[in-house]
Amino acid sequence: MTALEQLNTIKTKLVQFQAGEIRTTELTDAARASLALTSSLPPQFGEVLNNILDRLESSALFTEESCSFSQTGLLENLEVWLKKASEQLKP
Repeated sequence: MTALEQLNTIKTKLVQFQAGEIRTTELTDAARASLALTSSLPPQFGEVLNNILDRLESSALFTEESCSFSQTGLLENLEVWLKKASEQLKP
């Protein structure tokens, strides 16, 4: 799978997650498996993505805002990451 295909897979999984169609782990597993994508981006992209995913997985263990970070905020951060990654992939 190419980097762009992996980016699109994560975007699709994010939409499915927000619609309540899949669990957190399905989203985070897909993002963590995107090695072609993260290897085609500057190293800090991988670090930021893993940070977001770690927090997202932790937030799934608690109710929406009982955790020290908001799941909604984390999803917004993931959307920003996806946008910036998409911009990096453009020729």
